[in-house]
Amino acid sequence: MPLTETFQRVKQASRHLALIADEQRNAVLTAVADAIVARQTDLLDANAQDLAKMSRENPLYDRLQLTPARLEGIAADMRNVACLPSPLGHITNARTLPNGLQLHRISVPFGVIGMIYEARPNVTFDVFSLCFKSGNACILKGGRDADASNRAAVALIHDVLQRFNISTDAVALLPATHEATAELLNAVGYVDLCIPRGGRKLIDFVRDNARVPIIETGAGVVHCYIDRDADLRKAIPIVVNAKTRRVSVCNALDCLIIHRNRLSDLPALCQPLFDKGVFVEADEEAYPTLQVIAPSLAGRAGGESFGTEYLSLRMAVKTVADLDEALAHIGRYGSGHSESIVTEDEAAARRFLAEVDAACVYWNAPTSFTDGAQFGLGAEIGISTQKLHARGPMALEEITTYKWIIKGEGQTRP
Repeated sequence: MPLTETFQRVKQASRHLALIADEQRNAVLTAVADAIVARQTDLLDANAQDLAKMSRENPLYDRLQLTPARLEGIAADMRNVACLPSPLGHITNARTLPNGLQLHRISVPFGVIGMIYEARPNVTFDVFSLCFKSGNACILKGGRDADASNRAAVALIHDVLQRFNISTDAVALLPATHEATAELLNAVGYVDLCIPRGGRKLIDFVRDNARVPIIETGAGVVHCYIDRDADLRKAIPIVVNAKTRRVSVCNALDCLIIHRNRLSDLPALCQPLFDKGVFVEADEEAYPTLQVIAPSLAGRAGGESFGTEYLSLRMAVKTVADLDEALAHIGRYGSGHSESIVTEDEAAARRFLAEVDAACVYWNAPTSFTDGAQFGLGAEIGISTQKLHARGPMALEEITTYKWIIKGEGQTRP
C-alpha cells in the first residue's frame, strides 16, 4: 500500500508542532526519557529479538545492541536536549529599509524531516528528541536489522505523546523495506529534508535516488597523523581511544599515519591495540617492525587497506616522509569526516588544521570526540560530511531554517 496517506498525516502534524510552547516540548522530552528508563525491559526484549538474528561477528552488532547503560545514556541525552534553549524564533537579521519596511529574519522548523538509517536503534530516540525540540515532525525509516527495537521505541514515544494530547503523527516509523525507502525519497511536497545515516552504500543510494532535498552524513574514513615532533605520551592514549573506544562508529580510527622518523615508536603505539585484538594492515616500511611483535595481528596492506571505513577491530598503518605526504594521503583517502594530528610543532599543527578538508579537525586529541553530545549540542541527528547548510555534528540549530518577516505601512514598490 502506498505511504502517501502516512506522509500526508505527518505533514499535517508538522503544521501544529511549531506552535507548541517550549515548556511543553521539554516536558514531553523529559517524560520520554523517564519512560525509557522505566520501560527498559520492553526495549531490551525487543532489541534481543533483533540481536538474535545477527551474528556477533557482524560489525553492525555493536551498533545494534542496547544495554541498560546505553539506555540510561539515551535518556540522559534526551534530558540534555530538553534543557537546551529553543532554536526557534531567533532573530538572526534585522534591518529597516530606506522606505520604512521593517525586515526580520527568524529561525523556523524545516517542517518534516525524513531519516534513513541502519542498525542503530538509538537514532530513533535521538532524531525524535531533536526534531520535536525544534518543531519538526519526523518520518523514520530504519533498517530491517533493528525493526523490533525501532518499533518498541516509537510505541513508547507515541504513548507519551498521547498523554500530552499531541498527535502521534509527529513521528512515524515506515516499514523496513526497500520500497518504503524509495517512497520516502520521492515524497515531494511532504518531506522537506531527508538525512541518510549509515554506510557509504546507503548514502550513495540516497544521493543518487532522492527527489527531496538531502544532507549527507555518516561515512567516516578517519586518520590520525603522528608527526615527527609528536609527544609519544600523548600519542598512545589518543590512538587507542580513537580506535578502540567503539570500533563500529563513524568517528573510529581507520588509518594511523606515522612520520618515518618515528617508526621506532610504532611498537609502543600499536602494542595496546594488539592487546585489544586489533589487526593492523601495515605498509612495506611499517610491516617488518609490527610483524616481529605481533605476527598473528600484523599483515601487509593491500589495495583496499587505505580508504576503507573498517567499523571493526582492523586498521591500516601508512608511513610518510613528511607533513606534505600525510596531507596528500588524507586528501586522497579521507571522507571529510574527522582527522587528527599529534604534534608539539605548532606550525605543523596550524598547517594541518588549515589544510585538511574535513568537518572536524583535531590537534592532540582523538577523533572519538566527534559527537553532538560531546560538543555540547545535547545529541545529534548525524555528522554532515558536506558543506551546504550544515557541516559536522548536526543538532538543533542545523535542523532549522529561516524565513523573512516584513512589516510595512502601505509602502509600494516603484
